[in-house]
Amino acid sequence: MTDASTHSRPIRYIEGPSDFQNAFGVPRETVEKLELYAALLTQWQKAVNLVSPSTLGDIWHRHFADSAQLAGLVSIPKSWVDLGSGAGFPGLVIAILLANHENCVVHLIESNGRKCAFLGEVARRTGVAVRVHEGRIENMVKSGAIGAADVVSSRALAPLDRLLGLAKEFFNSETCGLFLKGREAAREIDEAKRIWCFDHHTVQNHTNADGCIIEVRNLTSQGEFSQ
Repeated sequence: MTDASTHSRPIRYIEGPSDFQNAFGVPRETVEKLELYAALLTQWQKAVNLVSPSTLGDIWHRHFADSAQLAGLVSIPKSWVDLGSGAGFPGLVIAILLANHENCVVHLIESNGRKCAFLGEVARRTGVAVRVHEGRIENMVKSGAIGAADVVSSRALAPLDRLLGLAKEFFNSETCGLFLKGREAAREIDEAKRIWCFDHHTVQNHTNADGCIIEVRNLTSQGEFSQ
């Protein structure tokens, strides 16, 4: 998990804990935390709509591996902000993978109170230190509760043009945005370029043939760029 080349090769289908451990090279302790996470997700799903029911049998590949691949794209950060965390993908998975790095703080922002309760319960039961922020992303920005981060991430939150507007206040000159996107990524990048100035790099999503990860750096608005 220490350098950006960790996941330069495609990840095969991750059927369960042993496949995940082999693919990502994590210690057994990390896998045990994810096993507990999976059990809690299945349990809570009965009362709270955390993920699409059709993906419950595919947690390790569709949710855990999909999230974990982001960790290999950046060096160990001091701060990571996950926008619209939902059931914790990708942010809570990242926090579990980085749990042994004491200087890294992962912030999870989620507006749904019941989902926040779930995130807090998983964090408590796994012993992972994360900061769960209940509320809208815009309000977190106004409150100043979270400053600029080394990494900002999201999955299935909003089109890229709107997503960059939400993420911008957590960016500085060194920040990297990692945004999981689907087959419309190229169109979203073109539309976002009408509003925002940014450098980007598109990485193949190794768990979804139709998906990709958009890496964003040097984010500014068109107005800022022209000044």
